Amino acid sequence: MSILSPRRWKAKIEPHLHWRVPFEPGVYGNSPRWSNKDLDPVPPERRTWGGLDYWAYWTSDMLAPPLAATVSSVMSLGFTARETIPIVFFGFAICSVVVTLTGKMGATYAIPYPAIVRTSFGMYGSYPAICLRAFVAAMWTAILCVQAGAFLQNCIEAIWPSFERFPNHLPENAGITSAGLLCFFLYWILQTILALMPIEKLRILFLVKAVVVPPTFLALFLWAVIVTHGGGELVTGKAKITSTYMNTAYSALTGLNAIIGLFSSMAVNMPDFGRFSKNRLGGYHQFFALPVIGTLGSLTPIFVTSAHSYIWGEFEWYMPAVIAKFDSRAAKFFTAFSFMLATIGNQIAAGTYPFSNDVSGLYPKYINIFRATILICIFCVVSTPWNIIKNAAGLLAFLSGYSCLMGPLAGVMVSDYYLIKKRKLNIHEVYRDHGIYHYSHGVNWRAYVAFFAGVGPLIPGFAKSIDNKLNVGGAWQIFTFAWIFGFTISLLTYYVIVNYISGIPEANVEVAVYPPQKSDGPSDVESGSGEIYEEKSGLHAKTKEVDSPL
Repeated sequence: MSILSPRRWKAKIEPHLHWRVPFEPGVYGNSPRWSNKDLDPVPPERRTWGGLDYWAYWTSDMLAPPLAATVSSVMSLGFTARETIPIVFFGFAICSVVVTLTGKMGATYAIPYPAIVRTSFGMYGSYPAICLRAFVAAMWTAILCVQAGAFLQNCIEAIWPSFERFPNHLPENAGITSAGLLCFFLYWILQTILALMPIEKLRILFLVKAVVVPPTFLALFLWAVIVTHGGGELVTGKAKITSTYMNTAYSALTGLNAIIGLFSSMAVNMPDFGRFSKNRLGGYHQFFALPVIGTLGSLTPIFVTSAHSYIWGEFEWYMPAVIAKFDSRAAKFFTAFSFMLATIGNQIAAGTYPFSNDVSGLYPKYINIFRATILICIFCVVSTPWNIIKNAAGLLAFLSGYSCLMGPLAGVMVSDYYLIKKRKLNIHEVYRDHGIYHYSHGVNWRAYVAFFAGVGPLIPGFAKSIDNKLNVGGAWQIFTFAWIFGFTISLLTYYVIVNYISGIPEANVEVAVYPPQKSDGPSDVESGSGEIYEEKSGLHAKTKEVDSPL
């Protein structure tokens, strides 16, 4: 059938014209609210990712504009390369610990974040946790739309220099120009079309990104080193703190928190990717991926920021503004095109796709991945994201703001899985409405008490990060390390509540129940009670009850 055939287009569009969408039940067919093909354990034959695949993923995900913008915004605090590089390394190292811990949750039971979070917050209690992560993904997607639109503007100006004189009819406080808004919508149309395509059909896009983007980062780094004869003042000079109320130590903590914040959402939803591991994320090398790749990748924005200051005499954290000043039209076009390509891949893999998976899992009768993608694309416009990144301070406030939510969320998950449940879950109960993870009316109130215990003390500092004229006493000091504070307090609070105040014995199992595993011979056989078969509306789930190998 031709791609232009009316019958083909009718078959694609007609299902979306009804309130309810076609629903394909999962393994647990009698629980459509909790089970579908996107939320069920990944079948053994689809668990194909090894260590090299995860390193390749991190390389693709990190060498992108968000890393450049975040590192440059850290430098805007007054730091040079001497301070920024250690801040970047330790920030990613801290984040990597939690990313590895949560990733192993998904890798062990082959389930995504929306399913694993039920075991901590309850079946219905998981909804706010899912919405929180989905909101962060939506905000990042919207912000990246603005940056990518600016890269598209760089490309157009490189081809048609007269576009630089495009008349502006917007006020200065709008946060964007008429040309910028036009390019934003042009890019928005492009990314909407690509985001609506099944992700398996975008493999060529990700492959091209992996081939084109790393050499661009390297080329920019070499250019910056050459033009500054070794680095420039922002590389070899001394720190000059720009904050009016923070000293060097608190500024360093703010920078550390921004670096952690960049991937703090991944510290929560790493099960989405860990579930595809063929060896349950075995080996310690996974821990080093984030700090090694992130630190090496940060050298480019550090030296490029320094080069801009060296050549043009002013600090500039926003990469599209740096590219706009290139004299060579060819360099301007290819650099901007490469960064736009990097943004598209990053936006789909870490933004629209996770958001759509999460939201479609909330109301599968009415929202599927297609409709969820439409929702996030509309959000990219109505949220006016250009107001968030008008300056480096705005981006820092955003990063710190959502990291103070992601830290406590990750703290509860880690405490519940590793300290309380000892890594032992019953995979069938994750999809059972009134099972052991139902808790009280579907909500584990202990998890939310611990969560708000970590969030509450950070709210005054967050308010001051938006308006530094506010007098919040010493509360802003805690906010400078918001993610670490929130993670630690929530982790300990949950542990104390469950162990000493109100336990959850019904949710603790003596023997873990896993999804089907690949048969690799005798090494797969471990002590336990053998195999279990559970029938769900004619479908079968085959698992082993074994002690946790991790």
